[in-house]
Amino acid sequence: MLVLTRKVNQSIMIGDEIEVIVLEVRGEQVRLGIKAPRTVTVHRREIYDAIQRENIMAAQAQPEDVPAPTKKVKSAS
Repeated sequence: MLVLTRKVNQSIMIGDEIEVIVLEVRGEQVRLGIKAPRTVTVHRREIYDAIQRENIMAAQAQPEDVPAPTKKVKSAS
């Protein structure tokens, strides 16, 4: 793991397109700003972990786990 020390308004670059800026330090909390292309997803770690768990559960679903439709949908043709 790379460990860096930064002060408020200083930043680090990840590759050529992602910049992480220290906005504020208050006690034990640090506020970060992240500049990244819209194509790059950025999540807090706990949200990322929850998404990964949901994806694993969805990938393990069997056809019988999906409820049958209750109404017939009219086709657009």
